[in-house]
Amino acid sequence: MHTVTWPDGARAPALALGTWRLGEQTSRRAAEVAALRDAFELGYRLVDTAEMYGDGGAETVVGDALAQALRAGTLARDDVTIVSKACPQHAGARSLPAACESSLKRLRVDHLDLYLLHWRGSVPLAETVAAMQRLRERGRVRRWGVSNFDVADMDELLAAGGHACATNQVWYSLGQRGVEFDLLPWQRHRGMPLMAYCPIDQGALARHAKLAPLAERRRATPAQLALAWVLKQPGVIAIPKAGSTEHLRLNLDAARLALGADDLAALDRLFPPPRSKRPLAMT
Repeated sequence: MHTVTWPDGARAPALALGTWRLGEQTSRRAAEVAALRDAFELGYRLVDTAEMYGDGGAETVVGDALAQALRAGTLARDDVTIVSKACPQHAGARSLPAACESSLKRLRVDHLDLYLLHWRGSVPLAETVAAMQRLRERGRVRRWGVSNFDVADMDELLAAGGHACATNQVWYSLGQRGVEFDLLPWQRHRGMPLMAYCPIDQGALARHAKLAPLAERRRATPAQLALAWVLKQPGVIAIPKAGSTEHLRLNLDAARLALGADDLAALDRLFPPPRSKRPLAMT
């Protein structure tokens, strides 16, 4: 699997594991922990979660799975990149450190590899930047970034002193290519990876009838083809969610799927790249 480089020179796998909708039901926790353990066994090394997912439940599931893998000796802490996100109401000078500590406790780790502001709220960006920098200085986070920021927001972030921002996580897929017009080039120009959530459009692309013939030619599923396309984009990390070992394996196979010029041209015909500015897609 190819990797993507953070602005500080560290590298991360281009294929991550999303955890949205995990931790919402206590009755499913054991199965969800087992699925994450399978993911670690299969080689997944970047897990994306958030304090909002399952009201902290997703972080707890990740923490349980990670703790079990560490105890079993199948994984070292430095081998895995743990990403979490703070809600905008927790983005202040006092509330962000408290939110971070709560996430660390649920995840059962002493630091986050990447901590994001989930979306922009009413707290001034300069205050959030300063709080993120203090967390980094204290060793509670290794790097920080944002999510659901468009170009104007990113310009404001940099003007507020946010030059250490490591990434911006947004919706990016074949069906949502608007960021290619301005945001993705903006980030590439600054060496800032883009993290793509909903790379299969919340499953919609898996059911896309016109993708099926193209996928069959590649001996893949429509979902694999859509995911492989996102992974083909330079400087992009894809964050699909997978709830079973079968889906985990299928996503790994998608990361190995080589797309040629004919494949890319056919996908461009089905899902044309943007020719003008589009509103940032969000979920």
